[in-house]
Amino acid sequence: MKRFSIGVLLDSFRLSPSEAMRRAAALGAEGIQVYATRGELAPENMDAQKRRDFRTLAQDCGLTISALCGDLGRDFGCREQNAELIERSKRILDLAQDLGTNVVTTHIGLIPLDETCERYRIMQEACGELARYADSMDAHFAIETGPDISLTLRQFLDSLHSTGVAVNFDPANIAMVTGEDLVTAVRTLAPYIVHTHAKDGVMLHYRGPAFVYGGEHPSGGGDEIAFREVPLGEGSVRWPEYLGALESIGYHGFLTIEREVGENPEADIGKAVSFLQKLV
Repeated sequence: MKRFSIGVLLDSFRLSPSEAMRRAAALGAEGIQVYATRGELAPENMDAQKRRDFRTLAQDCGLTISALCGDLGRDFGCREQNAELIERSKRILDLAQDLGTNVVTTHIGLIPLDETCERYRIMQEACGELARYADSMDAHFAIETGPDISLTLRQFLDSLHSTGVAVNFDPANIAMVTGEDLVTAVRTLAPYIVHTHAKDGVMLHYRGPAFVYGGEHPSGGGDEIAFREVPLGEGSVRWPEYLGALESIGYHGFLTIEREVGENPEADIGKAVSFLQKLV
């Protein structure tokens, strides 16, 4: 069995989707993930023909669509806005199915440590509805790691009694924000991992998830104070141990390269593809 497949988050190229797709294929990627929350790839802007054309373009480039990104930039802790967020999330999952993938990655916001508080219940209700919808399609809304320690996320997911809401494992977010041991985190979240990001970084100062993801820092304060994203292989992620942990739990899916910073993302992506190819 093949260990892993290598993908690229298409938006990392900062090019048009079609051009970025061709560049990804030229660099040796096997798959792509794309944002589907805005612009030409948002569900409302993709009629049936455009969906067929996009899927065909990926196939012609020899690429699999590993996942869509459905992060709408707001969390699921506010009951008044959840109806809209849930409806939009469902339409993104519909689009994912039409494009040939069953994974939509997202952020849901910070999960409260107090399971009895109102925000926790609101998030449970929203994610429960999303899980039921995903289950009906044999699909997954995959929460990205980083905002919560793995045990908190695992307990929240267990409370939904479903894998319709699952995990997109991003090792760099954990290394940069919580500092948790990656092997432990993989084992804790093992039943729910359906997709991963390949990213690297270093923690400069511990600020905690609430600082980074919850905005609990002084006005004008930047997240760069807490951490720095770096090219793959140059950060704190111990890749052989991390990939070994993924393999030990039976994960053989995509390692999808995400590069959010840097002056030459294409060069960084190319180096990342080569780096992963040597490992897998």
